[in-house]
Amino acid sequence: MMDNDKPEPKGSDTKDQAAEEELKGVPEEFLEDGDEDGDDEVSVEDALAELRNDLEGAKQETLYAKAETQNVRRRMEKDISDARAYAATGFARDILSVADNLSRAIDSVPQDLRDDDKFKGLVAGIEATQRELEKVFGQHGITRIASMGLPLDPNQHQAMMELPSDEHAPGTIVQEMQSGYMIKDRLLRPAMVGVAKKPD
Repeated sequence: MMDNDKPEPKGSDTKDQAAEEELKGVPEEFLEDGDEDGDDEVSVEDALAELRNDLEGAKQETLYAKAETQNVRRRMEKDISDARAYAATGFARDILSVADNLSRAIDSVPQDLRDDDKFKGLVAGIEATQRELEKVFGQHGITRIASMGLPLDPNQHQAMMELPSDEHAPGTIVQEMQSGYMIKDRLLRPAMVGVAKKPD
């Protein structure tokens, strides 16, 4: 029996398998045996350039994602702030009718009853209630819209009629049928008004 006919040791098979396992997933162009050193250098340079481009793209995507996250956070903070600031809008709009009725009640009391001892307490009580309501409105940022003598502002006033007038410029508010209110910087209810026009 010759020495050349000896079978290869089993350890070499194990090494080949281990090398194959390690090379799994490596791109084909890196596995090719290149005889020319120049080709290897070019392929490595190309790979580095591609990796740099990928890295730059990933940086840009990260910056865009951060900016979008910040924009979403700002929008959420504004929504939360608005929700807190204007949470009472629906309730305030409903309670305006109470304020209107209190004003009508006070306006309807004739002067002779105001001076009458029997009614003084009642009138004073209604007026105190109206003042308290206005105070509460002020605490929640609800303010009355000024109207009389001002030019019509379609953002705050609703013109209900035109009244001939020599004393006022056309478009000036000369009558207020219903008070308007703002809640902070938003319109709660427009003031219903009559505006002056040139006499016919």
